[in-house]
Amino acid sequence: MHVAGISYFKVIITTDLFQNAKAQLEEAYKHFPASKETKAVLENPQKVIQASIPVRMDDGSLKVFQGYRVHYNTTRGPAKGGIRFHPDVNLEEVKALALWMTFKCAAVDIPLGGGKGGVIVDPRKLTTRELERLSRAYIDELFDFIGPDKDIPAPDVYTNEKVMAWMVDEYNKIVRHQHYGTITGKPVSRGGSLGRNKATALGAYYVLKKACETQGINPGNARVAVQGFGNAGYHLAKMLYDDGFNIVAVSDSRTAVKGDHINPDEVMEIKAACHNKSMECVFEDGYVKDNTKYQKITNDELLELDVDILIPAALEKVITEDNAEKIKAKMVVEVANGPTTIEADKVLEKKNVFVLPDILANSGGVTVSYFEWVQNRQGYYWEEEEVYKRLKKIIEAAFDKIYHVSKEKKINMRTAAYVVALERLSAAIDSHGTEEYFKN
Repeated sequence: MHVAGISYFKVIITTDLFQNAKAQLEEAYKHFPASKETKAVLENPQKVIQASIPVRMDDGSLKVFQGYRVHYNTTRGPAKGGIRFHPDVNLEEVKALALWMTFKCAAVDIPLGGGKGGVIVDPRKLTTRELERLSRAYIDELFDFIGPDKDIPAPDVYTNEKVMAWMVDEYNKIVRHQHYGTITGKPVSRGGSLGRNKATALGAYYVLKKACETQGINPGNARVAVQGFGNAGYHLAKMLYDDGFNIVAVSDSRTAVKGDHINPDEVMEIKAACHNKSMECVFEDGYVKDNTKYQKITNDELLELDVDILIPAALEKVITEDNAEKIKAKMVVEVANGPTTIEADKVLEKKNVFVLPDILANSGGVTVSYFEWVQNRQGYYWEEEEVYKRLKKIIEAAFDKIYHVSKEKKINMRTAAYVVALERLSAAIDSHGTEEYFKN
């Protein structure tokens, strides 16, 4: 089956992903005097859950799927993080994503900790009924570890609001009352927040516009390439197109489209009508009247285009030491989680590429998830304009703070974002007492 709004990218997830995430933290330690307690607490996840999840298939057989949930740190609030259904999910990946979420929440100063979950499965090979059973079974197995005051899951790769609706329904069945604040990213009809669908893209749009001001990039002249045409990639491309940016390339998991002033709506309409929901149909007769204005390229070629702004919006580790030297963009906006390796970071910094790190650039999603959680607990729901107004305030304040630290300490934006987050996490951890406190 196809889950709407998600681009599926085949990537190699290796066990060094968690070490890559920790290396980014180690860099921040060089610029902030974290206590022994802070370093000890943040060295490893607070809690790691691995579950075998039995699901009865439509043909009567029983399959057992491996699932994970990680709470990295909950000092500043309940764990928060998505659940991904993907065949390449593994524990090291989930730990890395939970660490990033911990720092993401702290970087934008929302009172939540970091968590993440996943199931090893290719949901495209499941029927709708099988997907529902798996979604409910995940909650059954992880029930004791989640809840509105413990851990609040949300959608991630290959899960969506329908999956979240099944999950919150299963949780409420078990507790025998309505607890909509347990899951975010739900349909609006089931307690979801207005504006959540565009939140990640809109947050990225706000920080990108602020960054353009500091880097002297004129939207009317800026060439943009977007790798990943799922929910966030599509909406961000559309916002930029409407704002006068020149979208010169977009891609999904199967192919990339190169052109001039590409209209994201036109490409999305073709993709939605395609027999395999792919951009491949942009190059097929019958789907588009004039396909001569498009050129077919690979995802790798997209990353190396001569553009002002490159937006990786797919999965992890697409910019590596193997291709970083070939990146020509002046600015990289990380809408995906962990798209740049630590080795590639060093190369980009030497090339003076301005990188908006994932824990800032894609924080709009978790920020509006936080709004959803707040609204669920209050039983009072905001208008869409109110959601966007609050999101803009938080995101722009986070950019200003991180950019200031970057300039003050003469460090790149990623390290600055970690320093800002580390300062807040350290204050919360050290409030319990430090070695110096207890000695005295």
